[in-house]
Amino acid sequence: MNKPLALLAVLLLALVAAGCGGSSKKSAPSGGTTTSSGSALRIGFVPDVSGINDHGFNHLAYVGVQRAKSELGAMVRVLPTNAASDYAPNFALLAQQGYDLIVGAGYTQISAIASTAKKFPDRRFSIVDVDVNTLPGKPKNVVGMLFREQEVGYLAGYLAALEEKRQAGADVIGAVGGEKQPPIDRFIAGYRAGANAADPGIKVLIGYANDPTFADQAKCKEVALNQIASGSGVEFQVAGGCGLGVISAAKERKVWAIGVDADQAYLDPQHILTSATKRVDVAVFTTIESVDKGTYKAGNATYGLADNGVGLGKINARVPQSEIAKVDKIRQQIVSGKIKNIPTTVK
Repeated sequence: MNKPLALLAVLLLALVAAGCGGSSKKSAPSGGTTTSSGSALRIGFVPDVSGINDHGFNHLAYVGVQRAKSELGAMVRVLPTNAASDYAPNFALLAQQGYDLIVGAGYTQISAIASTAKKFPDRRFSIVDVDVNTLPGKPKNVVGMLFREQEVGYLAGYLAALEEKRQAGADVIGAVGGEKQPPIDRFIAGYRAGANAADPGIKVLIGYANDPTFADQAKCKEVALNQIASGSGVEFQVAGGCGLGVISAAKERKVWAIGVDADQAYLDPQHILTSATKRVDVAVFTTIESVDKGTYKAGNATYGLADNGVGLGKINARVPQSEIAKVDKIRQQIVSGKIKNIPTTVK
């Protein structure tokens, strides 16, 4: 063999060796990671009918998904829903397409995610605000992302009562839930307990818009206006997109509003007292990261005050520092366990 042909043979052998050896992983998109199967991490997200622009719950879940795209290089697909009947087909489509984790956004999706998870036992699912032990059929491939809403609800109620006590007349505050569901009632039960701790004589009005879509602002506004007409000086919205109507009612009647899930102070800096925040974004990202690291484990994961899974948002500048100090002291007592057994149900 002459020298040029010999050199060509050596080069060909080197190329073949390089193709057979080294990492078995496939190339990920620029800046991305790969799963144990060698493919780029693929995340599917199905928001509820309120959509990702609800300024709260769905938006936070979307932020967590987008963080995974930015930090983990994940490929993301969001399937919007126009009606509850879209949930099951959307979950099924993502499962059929082999997504590594399929994220659901709440209590209204229980049946859809449970049935899909049973049909696709080799896929991973997660859902916000749902105890996996309550899922029909008890699928073994779902992570339930839960929060101790009662803890931050207690803080919000304590602050609301302090503010109401400073005003003339009877002490009355209100809370408006979208529907009577466990996570909503945890917020409200804590709110009522915190208010009673700060002002034992206070009256706490509780109402529900009974809006399964969590998007009908008019329904929530009507409940809030009725509570304000009954003397409420602080309105706590626990109703997602529907709850924006509560904030509107508070602005219209010039009383305080308390936001929920996200820090909603920016929606009305004049009338929002604070927000009872829930770090849905952190929970979603943490679950996605567990898939990326190969540590995903089905079951419940719970977030509370101690790990900053819940907390108060920005407190209005008109609130005296003395009240803020009292609320901070209460927070410390909850974290330390001095205040415990905060109610989680509304009767």
